Amino acid sequence: MEFSVTKSSGSLVPPFAPTPSAVLDLSRIDRLPVLRCNARTLHVFQALDSPGAAKSTIREALSKALVPYYPLAGRLTQHNPHDLQIECSGEGVWFVEASATCSLESVGCFEDITSIPFDKLLPHHPPENQGFDPLVLMQVTEFEGDGFVMGLTFCHTICDGLGAAQFLNAVGEFARGAQHLKVAPVWQRDFLPQPRANPSTSLAPSNLVLPDYELEHANIDIPLDHINRLKQKFLGHCSSFEIVAAILWKNRTQAIGVGSENRMMKLVFFANCRQLVDPPLPQGFYGNCFFPVTISASNDTLAQSSTIEVVRMIQEAKARLPKEFADWVTNINGEQGKKEDPFAPPLGYTTLFISEWGRLGFNQVDYGKGPPLHVVPVQGSSIIPAAIVGSLPRPKKGIRLMTWCVKKHHIQPLLHAITTVIN
Repeated sequence: MEFSVTKSSGSLVPPFAPTPSAVLDLSRIDRLPVLRCNARTLHVFQALDSPGAAKSTIREALSKALVPYYPLAGRLTQHNPHDLQIECSGEGVWFVEASATCSLESVGCFEDITSIPFDKLLPHHPPENQGFDPLVLMQVTEFEGDGFVMGLTFCHTICDGLGAAQFLNAVGEFARGAQHLKVAPVWQRDFLPQPRANPSTSLAPSNLVLPDYELEHANIDIPLDHINRLKQKFLGHCSSFEIVAAILWKNRTQAIGVGSENRMMKLVFFANCRQLVDPPLPQGFYGNCFFPVTISASNDTLAQSSTIEVVRMIQEAKARLPKEFADWVTNINGEQGKKEDPFAPPLGYTTLFISEWGRLGFNQVDYGKGPPLHVVPVQGSSIIPAAIVGSLPRPKKGIRLMTWCVKKHHIQPLLHAITTVIN
């Protein structure tokens, strides 16, 4: 369905009360060049009590949340290539108010992700002549009578997924009338030693020739009873993420048909490492603290392995995480460049990135009328194969696998193979 959205020109929302002026150091992980990007998401909610309530309620709650989370109202600053910091200027975050010319129900509450007009629902950036670059940009689009969509753009340098969800939950608490947060935010970006030499971490080599393909979006919905049946069928003592990741990796490898050549395939996912730090990071920490888990296997091995065996590959890789993370942490002299950088795995059609969103906390955010109907990730790249293990739109229970990991002519073989397994 075609509809239009009217947007405000946008404005800054500063902290509700005075906040400290300071320049704060970022952690070793925050400073990784691969995180110099924005993560974008859509959060679909039922309407608050009256027209305009969502925009005014969230704007005020956002302002209040920026008092304890005052670094988010600041700006990135960099005096040299290896010295990225946060200037706590108190300028604020960018906020856009918008209205749609239809109800949320008339567009199916955007359950069909492939038809979402992201440009209408995501915030535009401030004009370049304004001279500021906010760390957080938010757009609240109210639909006619039955709901609203929050479009969010978050600078990955300052928060990982857990941290961004923690901040949104804080906004939700203030929107519901809280005077104090249940969990106070913790900065503590000095939990790892800084390397004396800058590791050669980058998103991709400068001489990389980018592929000319575009990856196609697909959703695969797996009801809760299917998930439970799969876990019992294949292993019993595995997580939903492990079983879904194994099914996707194995069947994607077969669907793309890498030819007669025995190619090395990689699966990469990112593990929370807050409990692996010594001492463990406290509740309330909202920075980046994760480490990539990389699993390699030839396409022949994956073809010949059962789903149970692929799950075991994933579990064995997870078991190696504490040692691999500790080795990386103790590498304070920047010697990581002598071997493959764990934060810069090879990019290309043979590497699949997968993330678990069900436990981040986005699905618990409540601005006054309950948690979101669903949360929609926005594709970050059309050439990096990726998948997100999320939740089915409420009130359904189960998993929605949102993926852009194959070219157009590989979509149907992939969907057919996975549907056969999960059914």
